Amino acid sequence: MRDDLLKLLLRCTPALLMLPHGIAKLSKGVGGIAERLEDAGLPGFIAYGVYVGEIVAPIFMVLGFKARAAAAVFAFNMVVAVALVHAGDVFKLGKGGSWALEPHALYFFFAVAVVLAGSGRYSVSKGQGRLD
Repeated sequence: MRDDLLKLLLRCTPALLMLPHGIAKLSKGVGGIAERLEDAGLPGFIAYGVYVGEIVAPIFMVLGFKARAAAAVFAFNMVVAVALVHAGDVFKLGKGGSWALEPHALYFFFAVAVVLAGSGRYSVSKGQGRLD
């Protein structure tokens, strides 16, 4: 039972914290992300993938539906965000003295933990299946 509660907390914490970022992008659009992708030599339409990484994947994680797959998408989204926007911050400290990429790292490693642990019993899928 404790393991399943831990898995619920592990899934919901990063997902619920990420959802407002995705919802904000729904209202503001992904034009800035598309520009950064194009500057990196990639097609701008890939920017729409941020909706999958910041809205769809977090919802799946909260529900515990295909949680491992959703968490993998979530983690990949963080890698892309760091590569496109924060690559210059890898060796920098933030204003309070913490690592500048600390929130990104926390999101990433929470997601990796979900990939490894799965969704648990307190989920739509009850933790059944390889992707849950």
